[in-house]
This record gives sequence, C-alpha cells and structure tokens, in this order.
Amino acid sequence: MRDQLVAVIGLGYVGLPLAIGLAEVGRTVIGLDIDSRKVERLNRGESHIPDVPAAAVERLVQAKRFSATTDAAALRAPDAIFICVPTPFDANRAPDLSFIRSAAQSIQPQLRAGHLIVLESTTYPGTTEEILQPILETSGLRGGIDFDLAFVPERIDPGQTESRGWTIINTPKVVGGLTPQGAQRASALLATMGAPVHVVSSPRAAEMAKLLENTFRSVNIALVNELALLCERMSIDVWEVIGAAATKPYGFMPFRPGPGVGGHCIPVDPLYLSWKAREFDFHTNFIDLAAQVNDDMPYHVIELIVRGLSRQGRALDGAQVLVLGVAFKRDIDDARNSPAERLMELLMARGAQVAYHDPYVPQFRVGGNVFHRRRETFDSVSLTAAALAGAECVVVVTGHTSIDYRQVAAQARLVVDTCNAVPRDAPGRVIRLGAPNQG
Repeated sequence: MRDQLVAVIGLGYVGLPLAIGLAEVGRTVIGLDIDSRKVERLNRGESHIPDVPAAAVERLVQAKRFSATTDAAALRAPDAIFICVPTPFDANRAPDLSFIRSAAQSIQPQLRAGHLIVLESTTYPGTTEEILQPILETSGLRGGIDFDLAFVPERIDPGQTESRGWTIINTPKVVGGLTPQGAQRASALLATMGAPVHVVSSPRAAEMAKLLENTFRSVNIALVNELALLCERMSIDVWEVIGAAATKPYGFMPFRPGPGVGGHCIPVDPLYLSWKAREFDFHTNFIDLAAQVNDDMPYHVIELIVRGLSRQGRALDGAQVLVLGVAFKRDIDDARNSPAERLMELLMARGAQVAYHDPYVPQFRVGGNVFHRRRETFDSVSLTAAALAGAECVVVVTGHTSIDYRQVAAQARLVVDTCNAVPRDAPGRVIRLGAPNQG
C-alpha cells in the first residue's frame, strides 16, 4: 500500500484528529510537535483534544500505529507529510506564516525523492507555491517532479463527534495539487478515511475555497449582527425574526447575532484574503466592512451593560461583572480569538472588576495590547449562588448547554444575554442582544 507511513506536523485541533483518523484506517502515523509535554501525554495514550477520545489514542499507541515526537529527523522515513500548524495574524493584522516556514524548514533536510507534502494550514492563495515550495526546493529536489505537493484545506468543526456531527471521517475534503499526480496521490490517501474528495485545478484554487467558506460565514454573521442593532432600535426581536425567516425551506440560511466572532477561522481568514488582495490592487470593501461590523459588537455589548447598570443607579467603573463563557463556541474548550477576550479588556479599561466562569476553560489570558496594557491570567470561578448574587452584572457570552440560565437569571441582579441563552420566561432583569429591552 502506497503512503503507508505518514507524518503529521502540528498535533493541535487540526493535526491530531487527522493523525488519529489516518491511523484508524490502517496507516502508521508519526506526529511531530514542538511541545514536549504534549508529545509525552500522547505517547502515554492521553488526549488533549476533547474531540479525540483518549481511548482511541491509547489503543493506537499500543498497536504501534501512532506515536509522537519532537525530533524532526523522524520526517525522513514517512512517505507523506501533512503540515497542520497555526496561521495567526500579527498585531497589525497581517498574516503570520512563521509556523509554516518553520515546518518547511524542518522538512527540508529530511526531504527525499518520492515524498508527498500536504499543507492543511489555512492561508492565503499562493502560499503553497510561493512560500512552502521554494523552501522545500532549497534541498535541490523539485516540486511536482521529485516530490509531490498539495494543499488540502482543513475542515474541523470543534465539539462534533462522528455520531452527531461532521468530523474528520465524514467531512468531504478538497484537494489542489501542484500537478495532477500530486492531487491524485493526496486524494487517494485522504479517501481511505471514507469521506468524499473533491479535486480542484491547483493549490491556489483550494486555498481560495477555504477562504470563501469562512468569509461567507463572516459576512453573513456581520449582516445579522447589523440587523440585530437595527432591531433593537426598532423594538423588534431579531431572534423572532430569524426564527420566522428560517421557516422558508429554500433560499435562506439562518445565521445568529452575537458579541463578535471567534475561533481560528472566521476572524482570521477574511483578513488573509483582504491582505493578499491588496497585492493585486484590489480592495475587498464588502469583506472589510463585515469584519468592521463584527469587531464592533463587543463595544455594543459594553453599551448594553452600561445601560443596564445605569437603570440600577450604578456606573460601570468599579462594578463587579461576571462573564459566563469564554470559549469561542458553546460546549468546547477552545478560546482562541474569543470575543470574550476583547469584552473583558474593554470592561477592565472602563474600571470594572471582572471575573469569569467557563466549565471548559479553566484559565483565560487577556490584555497585553492597546486595549489593556497589562497581560493578565484569570482562573474560572465557581458558578455559585453567591457568585451570581455578588455580581452587579452577569454577561452571557457563550451559551454552554451545561449552565442553567434560568437559575442564573433568577439569582443575578442583571443579566446581559448576548447569545439568546436565557429562556424567555426566566425571571429577573435580562437585557437581550437584538431584542426590545426592558431591563
């Protein structure tokens, strides 16, 4: 069987599910990561990703079909190497490809004829051919001739399991190869996991497809966020409106407002596309406007908090504010780029005393930027009756299903609900984003 031995660089939310998925269908997989503690845990059969069961890791480690290492020399033996490293943006919101460059530089000394290199990290169109390929070719080997090269956009929906959602096993994959041979080879390997594979003409087309997926979501979230602000002003309940529109069985897809956008994809991918577009003297006005609307939502939440506190004769300065949920999505432990981060920074900048509770995120770091100069680490507090009663405002940012929001509303002095988590008939003072608010 070709490409029997596979390596995966980066064992995070994308790389580990891929590594385990390939191992489950008979491949032998070596995972490479710079975090030695993560590597040690994986080799003990433990998992740091909730979507990847520890039992599966332990079984595959014992069967010698999965192992982890920090040694890049292990990249020489595998037939195929997947790159699944972070692609954040820097303080100026420009793409940070340092992790991709580092991965390429770790592969280059080990590169040999016949290797298949697949980039899965989300990035702008052209990265595979303009950044990754030239670094690999400093080995003297040529892409598309001596080794195969492809881009396959990651598609990970955190919090999903195979029994109730889209996972690495059943989510269709897109493949763009440097050559038809490279595309066919990457497709054949990925198809062994069972999901359909769609081949496009080039790595650039595959890179653009990924950005389209998440820019589509960013733009539509911005649209419904803007409508939420309008509905507040017009004393219309945007949640009722969305529910009504969603009864149309064609031509409509429901998106829901919130305190902003989070995660590694939606806040980042449109910025990558806008940045690259400027190279072609093209200004992505529509995309940039959507980002602006979404970025402004935490500021609107601050306005709702100030409004609610003022009705109780209280200023935000010095007020005790409890944030419920800092993960970027409900029922997961991933807090990357969560809107809760900006919201907490803005609250502290206005003099509020801030605490948070999240059953999935035990620690949360904020600050170290222009919004809040000091970098601070918070520990999640227990969600007790005393904690709720002691807060002058409770802000629901992420609606984790394990929290009893009816009880929250009953025990809190004021609740600002940014995600429609509190039941409509719950007692207490509730200000709801996108709805007529009586406070």
